[in-house]
Order: sequence, then structure tokens, then C-alpha cells
Amino acid sequence: MQLYNNLSAKERAALIKEAGKDRLTISFYKYALIKNTEIFRNHMFLAWDELDVLGRIYIATEGINAQLSVPAENFEAFKNHLDSISFLENVRLNIAIEQDNFSFLKLKVKVRPKIVADGLNDSTFDVTNKGIHVGAEQFNELIEDPDTILVDMRNHYESEIGHFKNAITPDVDTFRQSLDIIEEDLKEHKEDKKLVMYCTGGIRCEKASAYYKHKGFKNVFQLEGGIINYTREVKSKGLENKFVGKNFVFDERRAERISDDVIASCHQCGKPADVHTNCANEACHLLFIQCDDCKKEMENCCSVSCMEINRLPYEEQKALRKGQGNSNDIFKKGRADHLRKDKNLRNIKEHFKAAQPEL
Repeated sequence: MQLYNNLSAKERAALIKEAGKDRLTISFYKYALIKNTEIFRNHMFLAWDELDVLGRIYIATEGINAQLSVPAENFEAFKNHLDSISFLENVRLNIAIEQDNFSFLKLKVKVRPKIVADGLNDSTFDVTNKGIHVGAEQFNELIEDPDTILVDMRNHYESEIGHFKNAITPDVDTFRQSLDIIEEDLKEHKEDKKLVMYCTGGIRCEKASAYYKHKGFKNVFQLEGGIINYTREVKSKGLENKFVGKNFVFDERRAERISDDVIASCHQCGKPADVHTNCANEACHLLFIQCDDCKKEMENCCSVSCMEINRLPYEEQKALRKGQGNSNDIFKKGRADHLRKDKNLRNIKEHFKAAQPEL
């Protein structure tokens, strides 16, 4: 019984190219009690492997978080399988705005402590006691209300390339960091303001909305289906799009363009740019924004030292990495000291004062 991948990403990409068939990039999540996560994990892997589903799926006792790619011709069979599972019947599927047959190249179904790492250890916190879900039309109305505080629940490297107008964009690396920061800075407005949140597909906002209700916020709202669903709704209903720039996604595409605005800048030269890349030096692999000119000049590297290392023969590079382990610099997402500090990143306190001068 095969419960794990037996093909490399390169081999899988070749098979997808040879097949020449369209694939759909999809994401979904569901908070639910899953008692035996390992058995559930194996069941999902076997069923989806038969359907040639690829992607990254996390399963925990609190639910499931899935980002995947499925052959278009197998979509109905995939949907029928979801509907056969009681808590996943009619689950909302976020279908990507921009499709790419190579968005995922392996099927990874992993059991994790939580489907969204939050750093919380509060047994009295009920993740199912969530805030009010609103669609694109009501969301647009809410964020124009002077009594609304709009918060981006994503990380800084996501919001720096795209966000909703007038949103607070916390300068954080992880979701768990943002929870306490937002609560502390907005604690005086738990009863008199509407707290409206958004994220990529809704999963972080769902947990955050329940958390802030648990912490005493009275009027908590979240964007239904996140930025992905919002974009589809405004297009289908002819609504005004209030999102500027790109929506960061966690697959090979890295982002979907929502508007023509380029709101970020190259981390090396400062010119307008919003394309994330990983440093070509495998020992670094830092994720940062790089324009085409710098990409050419720096050979897709984040620094001169990385460029010099990347020019070495592969075996020499491998020898240099031996025993070093994975560097945490990978997760700095453009914060490395040698990169230009992005002036577009905003501290939540400063932004809150500027956006709400009457408070």
C-alpha cells in the first residue's frame, strides 16, 4: 500500500507536461474534530493519489487545511469524495484566479498539531465560535464605515505586494505573532469598533475571529473565502475591487495579480517590483523581492557572497553546506540585514494612528 510519494518533483513535472491536460489549483479548509488523524490522513492520501491529486495538506485534531492541484477531468470525482465525508460535504472550494498546471508537484498529506500554527495553549478557546462571515458586497460597505478597523491577518511578505486599501498590515513574520500584537493595539476598541479581518482564503481569519471573540471583541467580521473568493465575487457581480496589487499564494506561482498596481519595491535597488524569488544559493534560499535588472546582475542571488558561492561547482557547494543544517535565514522573507529595508512595511501602531486620527 503506497502512502507516500515515489516520484520526484522533476519526474512529476515531466509526466504532467507529457499528459498535456489542464489541472485546477484549489484550496479549502474546515475546522472540525478529527479523532484519529493518522487513519484519516492515510484515507485521504489513498483516495487522492488515485485521482492524481497533488498538493500540500495538513490534518490535525482541529480540522484540515488543503492547498492542491487536481486534473480538471477528475474534479467531479474529487468533489464527490469530499461530499462523502460528513464534515466536508459542500465545503467551500477556493479555485485559483490564475491557473498553473505545475503549481504542485507532489502529494503531501501531513499530520500536524494544528492546521494553523497559532502558539495558543488555551483550553477554553473555542475555534468554532467564529466571527460573522461577509461576502464581497458587504465587505466593501463595512470597510468604508468610519467605525470599522480593517486588519490584514497575513504576514508582512504577503501584504507588502498586495493588500486592501486602508488596511492595517502588521509587520510580522508569522500568524502567531500577529494575534497578540493586534489585541494589544486594539484593546481599547473591543466594544465600540467593528473588527474586520481578511487573509488569503479565510483559514487564518476564522481562527483569529474566534480568538478575538474569546478575548472580548464584540463586533468581529471576516471576509468569506478570503482574497481569492473576494476577487471572483467582485468580477462576477461587477463590484468595485478594493484590493491593490498581488495576492501572495503558497505554491509554485507565488502570487496572483489582482490589480495592475505595483505597490512593493525591489529589496536590492528599490525600483518598483513585486515578484518574489528564492536566492539561487541553496545554502541561503532566502525569499525576497527582486526586479529583472537585479535578477540579471545578481544572477538570482540576494548578495555578492551568495552569488560567488552559487558559481562554484555543485560538489563544492554541497561540501560547504555539510553539517550546516537549514538556516533560519530562509524564513526572514526579505528581512536579511544586507537587503534594503522596505519602506512600504508599516508598524501596526503607527498605521493605526494614521488611519484613525480621530481616536
